[in-house]
Amino acid sequence: METDEPQRVLPFQLQFDKPVASQIKIAEWNPEKDLLAMVTEDSKILLHRFNWQRLWTISPGKSITSLCWRPDGKAIAVGLEDGTISLHDVENGKLLRTLKSHTVAVVCLNWEEDGQLTKDDSCNISTYEDRTPRFFPLAPRIPRTPGVVSGDTGFMDDSEDSFLELSNSSHQRFNILCSGDKDGSICFSIFGIFPIGKINIHQLPVPSPIVDEQATYQLLNTSIYKVALSKDLCRLIVTCSGQLKQDSDKLIESQISGHDTHGLHCLVLNTSIFSERKNELHQVAQQASNIEDLTEVVRASLTIMCKQWSDAMHTFHEKFDSLSTLITDHGLDSSPQEEFLSLLGGARTSPPLHQFLVNSLAEVGVKRVSKAVCGAGKELQLVVLDHLQPAAEIIGFRMGELRGLSRWRARYQGIGLDEKLINNATEKSGMFLVQVERFMSVLSSVVQQFSNFSNWLLKCIKILMGEPSDQFLRYNSELVVIFLKFLYDQDPVRQLLDPSEVDHEVEVDLETMQKIRELVQFGGFSDCNYLQRTLLKEFQQMESSFKEAFLMPFTTISRKILCEDLLPLFPLPSSPAPTSITIPMSVSYYEDISQSYQISDHHGFIDYLSFRIPDEPFSDIANCIGIARGFMHDLSSVKRGCSSLEAVLLSVPAGYQCVDLSLYKETQIVLLLNETSMSSENNGEACMMIVQASDLPFVSIRRSTSLNHWELHQLKDSVVYLQMENEKVRGIPHSIIAPLAVSASRGVACVFAARKRALVYILDEDEDEVSDAE
Repeated sequence: METDEPQRVLPFQLQFDKPVASQIKIAEWNPEKDLLAMVTEDSKILLHRFNWQRLWTISPGKSITSLCWRPDGKAIAVGLEDGTISLHDVENGKLLRTLKSHTVAVVCLNWEEDGQLTKDDSCNISTYEDRTPRFFPLAPRIPRTPGVVSGDTGFMDDSEDSFLELSNSSHQRFNILCSGDKDGSICFSIFGIFPIGKINIHQLPVPSPIVDEQATYQLLNTSIYKVALSKDLCRLIVTCSGQLKQDSDKLIESQISGHDTHGLHCLVLNTSIFSERKNELHQVAQQASNIEDLTEVVRASLTIMCKQWSDAMHTFHEKFDSLSTLITDHGLDSSPQEEFLSLLGGARTSPPLHQFLVNSLAEVGVKRVSKAVCGAGKELQLVVLDHLQPAAEIIGFRMGELRGLSRWRARYQGIGLDEKLINNATEKSGMFLVQVERFMSVLSSVVQQFSNFSNWLLKCIKILMGEPSDQFLRYNSELVVIFLKFLYDQDPVRQLLDPSEVDHEVEVDLETMQKIRELVQFGGFSDCNYLQRTLLKEFQQMESSFKEAFLMPFTTISRKILCEDLLPLFPLPSSPAPTSITIPMSVSYYEDISQSYQISDHHGFIDYLSFRIPDEPFSDIANCIGIARGFMHDLSSVKRGCSSLEAVLLSVPAGYQCVDLSLYKETQIVLLLNETSMSSENNGEACMMIVQASDLPFVSIRRSTSLNHWELHQLKDSVVYLQMENEKVRGIPHSIIAPLAVSASRGVACVFAARKRALVYILDEDEDEVSDAE
C-alpha cells in the first residue's frame, strides 16, 4: 500500500516493530506516563516503557478478563474471572489491594476522576484534610510471621508499605472505579478501595424507549460490554446485550418480522449522587477505608500472636506433661502442682519429681522452656506495642471522626451515614482498646510468673544435684504458689486469643462489674459485659459493627443510582451466547466547544459512542461502523421538545473489515482495518485510519413511538462511505488483531499483528518523539 503512492506523505510515524513472546488480548496505555500494560493469552501482565523496555511481569494465577489504570497512573486495576479486582503498584507490580465485589468474571473496568475541581471562597482548590496525622504517627503495617527469612526481625521493612500511597486519598481528586461483570452487575468503589454501591442491570427498572410511554421495563439475560463514567461523575453509560421485558411479566411482542427485542442496548444511569455529595463521600471513604486497612492489621496481629503463643505453650507442655506419667508410674495419686508445692514447702522430694527434674527436664529443659515462653511473651508485647495497640487507637480516633460527621444529619444522612450505627461501632472500638490494655496486663503478669517459676526450678535442680545455685536470679515464693494454682494447667493468654475459646467468659469480680455499671451514668460504655468477653470475641464484635455501619452508605447509594434512558442499537442473535460475540466499541466524553449541548447539570460534555455493526441483522448496511453522540443529554432535550441524540454510519472501504476501533482526542476515531481477502502466499495487509468524527454529517435520531424498529434503521439512507484517499491512512504490512491501544495524552497507538508482533505509531504529526517515563 505504501509503494503504490510513493509521493504521498505517510500520516503516522512508525516508532518501532517489536516481537512479543505471547499473543496480547488486552492493552492499555498509562494516562500519565509512557507506559503500556499488556495482558497475554496466558494471563500475565507485562509493563513496558514506550521504548519497549520491560519493567516487570506478574501473573495473578487466574484468567484476566479486564484492565484499567487509575486516573493518576500510579496504580492499575485488574479484573479476574472469579470476580476479584486486584490493584497493583505501577512501580513494581506489587499487589496493593483486592476487592471481591463480584462473583463472576469482571468483563469491564472504568476508573474516572472528578473533572470539576471544588474551590473554596479564596478560589483555592479545596481538599479534605485528614486530621489523623496530626495526632498519630504513620499507621502500623501488617506484621508477618518471624523466621520467614534468615535474620528477619518479624516485621515489614519501612520500604514495604503496600497500600500507604493507595489509601492516602486526602489530596487526591475524588475518583470512582466502576466494574461490570458478565451477569450484569456493576459495582462502584471510591478511590478503588472503598465499595460504595452495586446495581444489577436486569433488576433495574428501565424507562421505556417509546416516547411518552410511562411503562417501565427490565433487561433479561444481560451481558455488559462497556461502562463509562462521565467527567463530572453524573452519568454512567452502559452498553449491554439483553432482551426487554415489561414489568407486567409479559414479554414484548415484536411488531416486525424477523426482529425481536434481544440485542445491544445503551443505557444512561444517573450517578449524580457521586458529584452532588463528593465531599461527604470523600470524607467517609477516607476514614472507612483506613479503618478497614487497620482492621486487617488487627486481624493479622491476633493471628500471629495466637500462633506464637501456641507454639511456646506446646514446648512447655511437651516437657512438663511427662511429670504426670511419672507420678502415675510410681503409684502415687498426687498432682504435679501438689508435688511442686511440697518441694516449695521444704518437704522431701518424691522419686517421680526427682527423676523429672534431674533426668527428664534438667537445667537445659528449663532454660529451653523459659526461653520459648518468655521469648514468645516479648514477641507478643512487641506486636501489641508496634501494631495492635496503635491500630486500635487510630481506629478509635477515626471512628470518632465519623461519629462527628454522622451528627451532621443534613449533609451525611443523605448518603447513609447512620448516627446510631456509627455510635455503636465507635463504642465497640473503645471496648476493644480497653481489651488490648487488659491483654497487655495479663500477658505481662503471665510472663513474669513463668520467669519466676523457671528461676525457682533452676535453683531446685542445682540443689538436687548438689551444685551451687547462687548464680541464679532470686525468686518469689508467693508467685510460685500463684503460678501453680492458676497458670500451671490454665492459660489465660490463650483464652483471650484462641478462636476455640471465643465463647469463653472471662471471670470479673463483682466490685469491678459494679464500677462499670456506675460509669454508664457518666458516659461509659452502655454494654457492661464487655470485660467478660475475650480479646478475639471483642474484635469480632467490633468488625461486625463496622460492616453494619458501612453497609448503610453502600445500600443508600445503590438505591439512588437509577436508569434514566434506554437506546436500542441493533438486534443480536440469541444463539450463540452474547458473551461469545465480540463487538468492537468505544465510549468517550469530550468537551462541547460549540456549547450546542450545554445543559446546566452536564458541564458541557458530549458523549460519543462508536461500535462496529454486525453484518447479520442489517444486510442493507453491512460492514459499517456506527457513531452516536448526545445520548447522555437526550432525555433532558426531549423534555424540552427537541433531541440531542445524533448518529452517523460509516461504511468501511471495500475489501476491508474493522478489527477494532477507539475514540481518540478531539473527537477523532481510530480504525483498524484488515484485508478481507488473504491467500496462503499472502498473509494479508492492514491499515490504520483516523476519521474526524466531529466533521461527519450526523443525523438527528427521532426517538421511537413504538417498538417496531431499531434506531439505526433511520440511518440506512445516509451512510458515509469512507475512501482511502480522503482519510488519514497508514498501511500495515501484517494481518492485525484486536486489541488497539491508543493513548490520547501521548498521541500514540499500539497495534498487534497476528504473528505476535507489536507496532507502535505516533498519531500526532507535530510530535516527533515521545519521552520515556521517568
